[in-house]
Amino acid sequence: MQFAKRLDPLQFNVFADMDRAKAQARAAGQNVIDLSLGSSDLPAAAHITDAIAHSLSDTSTHGYLLFNGTRDFREAAAIWYEQKFGIAVNPETEVLPLIGSQEGTAHMPLAVLNPGDFALLLDPGYPSHAGGVHLAGGQIYPMPILAENAFLPIFEDIPTAVLAQSKMMVLSYPHNPTTAIAPVAFFEKAVDFCREHQLVLVHDFPYVDLVFDDRNSLIEAEPGNEEEYRKLMAPSIFQADRDKSVAIEFFTLSKSYSMGGFRVGYAIGNSELIAALRQVKAAVDFNQYRGILNGAISALTGPQDTVRTSVETFRKRRDAFVNALQVIGWQVPVPPATMYVWAKLPEPWAHDSVKFCTQLVQNTGVAASPGAGFGKSGEGYVRFALVESPAILEAAVRKIAEFLN
Repeated sequence: MQFAKRLDPLQFNVFADMDRAKAQARAAGQNVIDLSLGSSDLPAAAHITDAIAHSLSDTSTHGYLLFNGTRDFREAAAIWYEQKFGIAVNPETEVLPLIGSQEGTAHMPLAVLNPGDFALLLDPGYPSHAGGVHLAGGQIYPMPILAENAFLPIFEDIPTAVLAQSKMMVLSYPHNPTTAIAPVAFFEKAVDFCREHQLVLVHDFPYVDLVFDDRNSLIEAEPGNEEEYRKLMAPSIFQADRDKSVAIEFFTLSKSYSMGGFRVGYAIGNSELIAALRQVKAAVDFNQYRGILNGAISALTGPQDTVRTSVETFRKRRDAFVNALQVIGWQVPVPPATMYVWAKLPEPWAHDSVKFCTQLVQNTGVAASPGAGFGKSGEGYVRFALVESPAILEAAVRKIAEFLN
């Protein structure tokens, strides 16, 4: 059989290679500690799963769900956003349900790019951002994000000829894999840049809640101080683009509410961008099962203490893992956000992250994600996902120490 040429750039997949390496390690008798996937091991809260379970016996939820049937969910999303960031959202024209935020980043290029148009992507960045551009027939200009620049792109380095053919920019902070947080001042610069060059600004925002900040004690000391609370959060793109002139932002319930397997998220943004993405979505799928959206409504409108508990769980894991790495002599920055540790590789693997990860899992059973899988500028790094208990993470570091020695 002969397949479409658009599949060609999708063939290089480091993560598929890692899956094979993990399978080989298990077949060889290794007990694999899988720190390669950012899939939360924490359960969804009981009030969420109860809402889904209750829906199952309601036969009215068993049919196709069209856009108008999602109004309750869209209203819950708009209220959640307004309460969190103090910015009003119209649930009818500025919210769109998604099957996870990845659906948004994969399908948005189909609504924005013509074949040959450029998309400006972070390098390193999340792989689905590139995949959607390839499927749309677009070209990618990777914006390197380096430690010396706080893992923020330098817009002035983008060639004029590339900008002339560019239609969209994709950002994502808190950032996977580097764990960096972008300040509002950076977003203001990005919004101005996109307005000047007539670019759609896409912000992928899955780690909105997974921010570690010891100043959270200030929130407890001053309950009800919403402005102070917002200063401590990872900012939304709409704190810089308040009139929603150029931007769209993608949220997911996978991280904050441990609902990865339920595949539920949503877009908030410019009404024309929402309408365009809705057109693409209508050609591809219906919405999720209504019971899943009922669970999502319960998540967004119900008790939020489980979110803070999850954040504290990942903070403890971060501290245990980073401290253990420091004990064995591997100095890494303390991540300010997300559920990852982004570690610069020691010699002799400083320029071959794939070899490091494949040999590590083969020899020790510890699986991690090679930085090269996130882009050219990710080479020389490895990403560890904090999806195990502190005790298991510390055991993984002991195995890593044996491998390094």
